[in-house]
Amino acid sequence: MAEIMFYSHPAYGPFHDVDQMNNNFYGKNELRAFHTDIQDNGDSYILEAELPGFDKEDIQIDIDNDRLTIQAVHKAENDQKDAQGNYLRRERYYGSYSRSFDISDIESSQISAAYENGVLKLTLPKRAVTVPTSRRLEIK
Repeated sequence: MAEIMFYSHPAYGPFHDVDQMNNNFYGKNELRAFHTDIQDNGDSYILEAELPGFDKEDIQIDIDNDRLTIQAVHKAENDQKDAQGNYLRRERYYGSYSRSFDISDIESSQISAAYENGVLKLTLPKRAVTVPTSRRLEIK
């Protein structure tokens, strides 16, 4: 059975305490890793990634050899001006998600993607399984 591996930041790792200290000092305004479900449909996998609030144009899917990377970038600006056009408040926010998946058992040229209602859906067709053949060599 083929297995899809993903690479993301672990919930607890060597920098957990440093991250926690930064969160306590600066606040927790960063974006979290997006939730992903992967289903095995026999001849393909269905990967669904929850990306609410993103436009389709904010999402990039890149394939580099046997690695598929999904990246979503969110930018927001909130300007409030008075009647003369002077800023009363101006906030800018930028955040990004990124997850990578091992697709070594996937037919990468056949992957398809759709985005609807905040859910990115990828269909990942499996590569045909090659069964090793056995034979006897003739000695000359």
